[in-house]
Amino acid sequence: MLPSHTDNETAADYLRLRVGQNDPQIEWAAVRPDGLVDATEVTEYEVCVSPTRSAIFDAGTTSRINVAHFMAELINSNGTWDIWQGKMPMIYNSASAWRCNGG
Repeated sequence: MLPSHTDNETAADYLRLRVGQNDPQIEWAAVRPDGLVDATEVTEYEVCVSPTRSAIFDAGTTSRINVAHFMAELINSNGTWDIWQGKMPMIYNSASAWRCNGG
């Protein structure tokens, strides 16, 4: 059974195609984790411009706490925001990431 993600894809297309990266009133970033897992501590993670694994046949893992940590970095670090504003970065726990080039 495959997870339904039509709504997510529609929302992503709206941001990417209708709002765009340079809207004067709307700034956005859409963080895309792979298979979510629970963890109690932040661990090393990688942020990639696009998926590096097959979400269906070879999914990686991303802890919820790492997603929250990265989202906090987007809010609190202008440098991080400047890299990822208007983009849809993939986030993977380092243990499950294939090497990627972040922003």
